[in-house]
Amino acid sequence: MGQALALFALLMVSRTAADGATRVAATSMAHEIDTLLLAPLANASAFTGFMLAASTAWGFYRHWWVLAKFVITLVQLYAGIFLLSGALQDSVVAARAGDPDPVPLAQVTGTALMASAIAFQAWLSVAKPWGKVRAGAKPPTAPTWVFVIAVAAPLADITMGLILGFPLPALSLIALIVRLTGRRRESRRRTAPVPAT
Repeated sequence: MGQALALFALLMVSRTAADGATRVAATSMAHEIDTLLLAPLANASAFTGFMLAASTAWGFYRHWWVLAKFVITLVQLYAGIFLLSGALQDSVVAARAGDPDPVPLAQVTGTALMASAIAFQAWLSVAKPWGKVRAGAKPPTAPTWVFVIAVAAPLADITMGLILGFPLPALSLIALIVRLTGRRRESRRRTAPVPAT
């Protein structure tokens, strides 16, 4: 949330600055924060949330608040990757070209909404409102090695992203797929009828 607020503040500076050099500096810094910090850490945050849902009794769709966080996270990832990042690059180009208004109002509003959505997700995690989506047996908590991977995979992805120069959540995605596949197998084993002896 702090990074989203920093992005918002820099875009507001760029939007309201009378000086062209300030607009260039503010949009350039916003783009760097997005590329070097926000994108990789948003991927890591989303991954750890997905892994916790896949590895604990909370699940993805047993509780309304978890389902709401899941949907908000997917929307934010899409908006951040496909809408905001490209728009930030365009704003940097516009500021360097001398455009007196390089940052569209929609981009500033979108960044403010992103920070607000993150704050709402934090509230959801604390308040846990709305009850259960469905009842049923709780799945067991995953073994410790799953949680070790949930920490190690995003750290490795962030390191690879810094080396490559762009975020690449490959290990996180592989770990999540492996966990979801393993969870499905565990679920089938628990619900399989016991053969008569």
